[in-house]
Amino acid sequence: MKKYLFFLMVAFGVFNAYAEGVVLSDSYVADDTSSDVATTEEPFVAPQTSNNYSGSEQIRPAVKNTLFNDLSDPLFMIADDHFLTDSYINSYDEKLRFGQYVGYGINRNLSIHANMLYQWDLSGHHENGFSSTEFGGIYRMSNGLNNSAHIISDALFGLKLWGSSRVRTPEYADSTYYAGIRFGRQYAGVTLAGTIKSTWVFDDTRGLSYLDFAPEAYFRFQYDWRAGIGFDIRKSTNTHLLKNQEWLNLKLLRQYGNTQYVGRVDYEFEDNEFQFGADLKILF
Repeated sequence: MKKYLFFLMVAFGVFNAYAEGVVLSDSYVADDTSSDVATTEEPFVAPQTSNNYSGSEQIRPAVKNTLFNDLSDPLFMIADDHFLTDSYINSYDEKLRFGQYVGYGINRNLSIHANMLYQWDLSGHHENGFSSTEFGGIYRMSNGLNNSAHIISDALFGLKLWGSSRVRTPEYADSTYYAGIRFGRQYAGVTLAGTIKSTWVFDDTRGLSYLDFAPEAYFRFQYDWRAGIGFDIRKSTNTHLLKNQEWLNLKLLRQYGNTQYVGRVDYEFEDNEFQFGADLKILF
């Protein structure tokens, strides 16, 4: 475990050094007009909702130069009155999981979402069925403008209900609750972020909780290419019912307007297993 923490510290030191050296591009254009790209060496704080723009002539961020529609950014916030859909598939341990995520931006500080996935067992054990249905939300506590470090922070909360016992984790958990915080700093070329989330499973004899810590670095390249690297370190209060896990997460994606095509590869250190996945994300 110590070697992973040491690696995280070194990696984030390199990422932060890279971020400090990035020349930031932030372009704002009025509807049906054009504007020159402005550059600054200050940390980039992206407008996250259409409520950020006011005046008789509405100002909107240029698609390629802001984070308004960078849907895989770890600090992405759905703009008010917008929908985000994420259709995805995962392959892990001889099982395929097909999922659908739908989120809606209520206002500049609050979004809600629902998430469900179906598992198709290819191992012959007939562990097919729907997982628990997740209902959750994200509340923006700081947009980076009200602190000198330009740190963005969000509160995460939600619950998972129902689902087949053959698919749930743990299998007896017909209801789980979670809360957490994500925080980080956005630049034009990179976002550095981390998430800490605690999940509780209430049961008279098998109750437990587990804590996830997930740091991530997310890079924006030319020609609308993006890439991300992160870790997910999970610690359980009862390893007999739910084991500890340590994941390395890699993703590569291409953006076309308000659509992203994402490919993912994850590696789990404890069991030496890979997980492969793909996403189609669309902002409406």
